[in-house]
Amino acid sequence: MKVKKKISDFRCLLYALLLILPVMFALPFYSADTYSIIKNTTSHLGAQSTPNAWIMNVAFVLVGISCVLEAWLHLGRFWFQKILLNIFGLSFVFTGIFHHAPIIEGVIFDSLEDILHSIFATIVGFSFTIFAVSSAFIEKAAKHRITDITVGFTATILSVLMLYLPDYSGIWQRAIFIISFTWLIFMLERIRVFNKADVGINHKSKATPHN
Repeated sequence: MKVKKKISDFRCLLYALLLILPVMFALPFYSADTYSIIKNTTSHLGAQSTPNAWIMNVAFVLVGISCVLEAWLHLGRFWFQKILLNIFGLSFVFTGIFHHAPIIEGVIFDSLEDILHSIFATIVGFSFTIFAVSSAFIEKAAKHRITDITVGFTATILSVLMLYLPDYSGIWQRAIFIISFTWLIFMLERIRVFNKADVGINHKSKATPHN
């Protein structure tokens, strides 16, 4: 029981975020010479034939695994949200396995791998938005429901900006990462507290003798 409690108390996603944040902002200085932190995305950091790409891809995989672990540890009875967070996390893992086309011109690359990366990156975006909005249905406080929906729409708007203002894609995507994962950490923390309180109530009701 104590081991299970320690595992459930481990903030997987928090540590994963603390890993990916410095990678997102420091790795550009050790990537391709043409890489721009303003224009280019994290996918470009992990692109095929790109210097030190493995660092970004390992970060993708670790963040994805962390999301899957958090889903199984804390979203037990919320099956819809649990499935969505698993899809989000597994798709994140696959973006680290299948890599984007390089931004370096004239380099031979695997086009199928690039397509698969784009597909999984798209699934990441859609699954997160649906997860964020659907989380409003399991939250207790109205302010948290509003926050959930706002985060979902904000992520969507920033994704649209990446299409219409691609020269600033690096900024839009990093903003999505910071907003989304910060919100996700706090949202899962609320679910963790809610689950503990629920377990405590159940234990008390079982311990109370009934006439």
